[in-house]
Amino acid sequence: MDPNSCSNIEAETKEMDVRSLSASHQHSQYLHKVGIPPKQNLLREFIARVKETLFADDPLRPFKDQPRSRKLVLGIEAIFPIFEWGRSYNWRKFRGDLIAGLTIASLCIPQDIGYARLANLAPQYGLYSSFVPPLIYAFMGSSRDIAIGPVAVVSLLLGSMLSNEIDPNQNEAEYLRLAFTATFFAGITQVTLGFLRLGFLIDFLSHAAIIGFMAGAAITIALQQLKGLLGIQKFTKKTDIISVMRSVWGSVHHGWNWQTILIGVSFLSFLLLTKYIGKKNKKFLWVPAIAPLISVILSTFFVYITHAEKKGVQIVKNIEKGINPSSVNQIYFTGDYLLKGLKIGVVAGMIALTEAVAIGRTFASMKDYQLDGNKEMVALGAMNVVGSLASCYVATGSFSRSAVNFMSGCETAVSNIIMSCVVFLTLEFLTPLFKYTPNAILAAIIISAVVGLIDVKAAILVWKIDKFDFVACLGAFLGVVFASVEIGLLIAVIISFAKILLQVTRPRTAILGKVPRTNVYRNILQYPEATKVPGVLIVRVDSAIYFSNSNYVKERILRWLMDEEEKVKAACQPTIHFLIVEMSPVIDIDTSGIHALEELHRSLEKKNIQLILANPGPMVMDKLEASKFANLIGDDKIFLTVADAVSSCSPKRVENV
Repeated sequence: MDPNSCSNIEAETKEMDVRSLSASHQHSQYLHKVGIPPKQNLLREFIARVKETLFADDPLRPFKDQPRSRKLVLGIEAIFPIFEWGRSYNWRKFRGDLIAGLTIASLCIPQDIGYARLANLAPQYGLYSSFVPPLIYAFMGSSRDIAIGPVAVVSLLLGSMLSNEIDPNQNEAEYLRLAFTATFFAGITQVTLGFLRLGFLIDFLSHAAIIGFMAGAAITIALQQLKGLLGIQKFTKKTDIISVMRSVWGSVHHGWNWQTILIGVSFLSFLLLTKYIGKKNKKFLWVPAIAPLISVILSTFFVYITHAEKKGVQIVKNIEKGINPSSVNQIYFTGDYLLKGLKIGVVAGMIALTEAVAIGRTFASMKDYQLDGNKEMVALGAMNVVGSLASCYVATGSFSRSAVNFMSGCETAVSNIIMSCVVFLTLEFLTPLFKYTPNAILAAIIISAVVGLIDVKAAILVWKIDKFDFVACLGAFLGVVFASVEIGLLIAVIISFAKILLQVTRPRTAILGKVPRTNVYRNILQYPEATKVPGVLIVRVDSAIYFSNSNYVKERILRWLMDEEEKVKAACQPTIHFLIVEMSPVIDIDTSGIHALEELHRSLEKKNIQLILANPGPMVMDKLEASKFANLIGDDKIFLTVADAVSSCSPKRVENV
């Protein structure tokens, strides 16, 4: 194309631009100015910010304008919610709680014995942890549906981390003391997070990472149960899939016991069948709930009458009779194990907290009531602190038991009290009956329980929605399966933080165009029909501008400008004279961000391009004024909308034609 023809096209385009922009200018005769927020007292602003960060739910609202006696009652009810809902408790609610409590008790007793083995503890410690903690939670917890007790993932995590410090076979007493110490500090961690209103910290572990971590932990737990399911006596202490499978196949010819395999596989098939029946028909949800207890009774009876223990079938043997003994004097408050217990407790406490709060919120949304996350943390922490003093290890909300509790018609936390009472009776009178219970049935119960933690549909949904989230999910899964639970957890945390850092340091930007027959300007990638305004480049920044991303934002805008200038030159269109930055999504800006805007302004001045801002928020506008940046570019270069900013360019464009 020759220069004359190119100049003719440019002249025609300019003429059309003038008409278009002039019409827009006539349409918007009055332009609203961007408001400057009134100056606030620094102390008040700081207090407001702290209040919004730590007390967003305004927990003191019920105490306003109340007499002192009423405030005392409200304070007691805030700490012990049972005194609030207990006033309206009646026989109908008790009947629902009784049925639910008995149902989850039948599920928890065999599970607790198996989960204690995951933590490398004697079976009675699993039962202890379903006796004291549920009682404490019933008085202090705000969830009506959550069922408290040991869970598979936390048991495995605790067992794995404790075993790295002390061999449970060689130093059983010290291992037990470290377990109680870790439980104590898990509770302290949870209480501290709740009391200081720091519950938002657990949200840093993304939902996708939790999906992958839980699935990996489920597979790891299932692989660990092959020892009991196959009757193998010499088994690896490592949890990664390669070591476990090497140990399993290395014992094929001399370690497997066919009687144990027969018992284990038969009852595992029975348990999985009952889960399928319950899933297909909600009327039969009680079937998978009582199936573990039925399996224990039948398998124990079978071993007792056939004396299968003499043929190599490993059994539970003795479970210590009686309720929880005190463990106050067994917790390490000094020495080397203090810091080790603290480290393990913090990790276990955070994972337990994440699982419990997620479960509580799920069922609260189903029944349409609010769950106070910080109050939940205090309740969970208190029950673990008290539990650690009564020979319990870390307890939390169990998803499988909570689901059964919910579907069985529980009304309040009294169902946890009912369950606790059944466990008490079991500890006092029934533990000798578990002497001939085969380890294979406990392995089968655990495998059937953890199968539900593998949520393939959720992982597929994560892949469809966000590929980076799926990387976090897959990373956590592979870390747990091929390394260890701790490594998988570390990978999940690292990837979750990496995603946050990536979003903060590399915010999205977009080129905006005018949607036909409107004064609306939108992303041209989302709205292909939107047209760019000749001679004007409109860029939107989709994030706050901080020190971590200010330089990137400036460079990205200049790169957009460079790309657009090349396109304009190639198409013989009018050169760009105005750069409009749409700042609606920019909720805040710091000194580095202001400095970046100043550098952008200087760079544009050298190119003879004017910088215009559209719709900066109150906080941003306040800082633009305080830094004198508004005076630098001129108050007439800051507009309420992009349409106003574009229309303001029209008289200047006319002068240039």
